[in-house]
Amino acid sequence: MSVAYQAVGWNRSKKIYDGVLATGLAIYLVTFLGLGAVLQPNATAETLLIRALGTVAILLLHLILCIGPLCRLDRRFLPLLYNRRHLGVTVFMLALAHGLFGLIQFHALGNVNPIVSLLTSNTRFASVADFPFHLLGFVALLILFLMAATSHDFWLHNLSAPVWKRLHMMVYLAYGLLIAHVSLGALQSETSPLLAGVLTAGVLVVSTLHLAAARVEHHTDAAVRDGEDFLPACSVADIDPDRARVVTVGDERVAVFRHGDCISAISNVCRHQGGPLGEGKIIDGCVTCPWHGYQYLPETGAAPPPFTEKVATFRTKVVDGRVLVHPRALPPGTRVEPARIGVQLRSTS
Repeated sequence: MSVAYQAVGWNRSKKIYDGVLATGLAIYLVTFLGLGAVLQPNATAETLLIRALGTVAILLLHLILCIGPLCRLDRRFLPLLYNRRHLGVTVFMLALAHGLFGLIQFHALGNVNPIVSLLTSNTRFASVADFPFHLLGFVALLILFLMAATSHDFWLHNLSAPVWKRLHMMVYLAYGLLIAHVSLGALQSETSPLLAGVLTAGVLVVSTLHLAAARVEHHTDAAVRDGEDFLPACSVADIDPDRARVVTVGDERVAVFRHGDCISAISNVCRHQGGPLGEGKIIDGCVTCPWHGYQYLPETGAAPPPFTEKVATFRTKVVDGRVLVHPRALPPGTRVEPARIGVQLRSTS
């Protein structure tokens, strides 16, 4: 929970995560280069490297974009959220290597500066067949660079969470630019339909998962006020022990946690990065954000000492096995007595 620049703490989970990632990348690159040398003997080593680095980078970008909606559809994917920023930085490094090899092969053999050549050698923007697709990849690479360079908590703190979040939402712009980069570049010369099929399938998977997650959240957000201005949130049985159900009350996303025989509700938005607290779980008595491990006490919404982060809390009650949440958020850090599951308050209607 630091707000100053610190080196990455290489705990066991990070080492395993990055070890699996590095091993997978090595296997992919060696396999791609080996098969490429056999199937396309006339291709140069540089060309094969450009293709290998480009394909693995865009495959990993698809994986990154799928992690969020997958976690909202099935909690079993939540471990993939941990150290997702490591995956994003890896994508940038692969894309950078892809771009550098491409810049050297196509723009570094003349008398013009390679960057100048990239920006000026092709200006046929009105042509689909001859569109300067390299520029699209260059802009996407700049966006990935900004995201990778600001991935550390130091920048999150100094830029502020809203600005940091807007910057990193530009991943969708980079994704669109890269899809156009491949469609107007490699697909124009590729005779095999395999690449087009894989790219189309990737776009469909990403789009479908986001739409499915949005539909699930839309149904979750539906709520009707009762006679006491409390909103019905969910059934007690819908909440797994030490887990939460995310609902919308008023205009606020609320994480309703079940801990022991108690129900507590806090804001779903982590103070660190805006992470989804409701997708985390209670560890050692604290709500633990699934993104980076920030913790909050469920009764107060306050981080345990010596940390000072606080989120808003909400009043709750249990009526006939149903959890009700008051829509008015209390100031961050306000203690709220948890509703007791064992105490079944009967409605008076």
